[in-house]
Amino acid sequence: MGRVTKRQWWAGAAVVTAVVVAAGLVWFKPWALWVDETVHEALPSAAAPTGTRTAPADPSPSAAATPSTAPAAPATVARGSFISHEHATTGTVRIVRLADGTHTLRLEGLDTSNGPDLRVWLSDAPVKEGRAGWGVFDDGKYVDLAKLKGNKGDQNYPLPADLDLSAYTSVSIWCDRFDVSFGAAEIVRA
Repeated sequence: MGRVTKRQWWAGAAVVTAVVVAAGLVWFKPWALWVDETVHEALPSAAAPTGTRTAPADPSPSAAATPSTAPAAPATVARGSFISHEHATTGTVRIVRLADGTHTLRLEGLDTSNGPDLRVWLSDAPVKEGRAGWGVFDDGKYVDLAKLKGNKGDQNYPLPADLDLSAYTSVSIWCDRFDVSFGAAEIVRA
């Protein structure tokens, strides 16, 4: 094997540098900080069970179908306001019980930075101001609801039917890539 020339060494260094820079760009996605994704979802509506029975074959007035009940309006069962962590974050969060009894987590007026692998988490962690609150949400119990639909706007995330809401006290916009909260809200029962 021959001796490596300066030219070969610099060419090899340039290739390694290019690979490292390309990998860093793919991993960090710095352009996401300047690209906003805005979502404007309406609060979902779910029809309440009507309780209507079909009429039996007997056409007498006493055998007629029972009247249907009017669907209940969605009700807020918990709410909170976002504070900033790793990135400036504002907006509110509500947990809404729909007419059919299901629950949805609703983000309203959300405004945060975009980033790689942002998730919406329900957590049992306390919401802390400043750097002390950036990384606490994966220390205890949490539920990863879904990928964040957009870094701005109003959006809905259905909650699992078997979820014990009393076990969770906060919501975090969580960057799973870097294990850090962009912003979080303490949720208080309404």
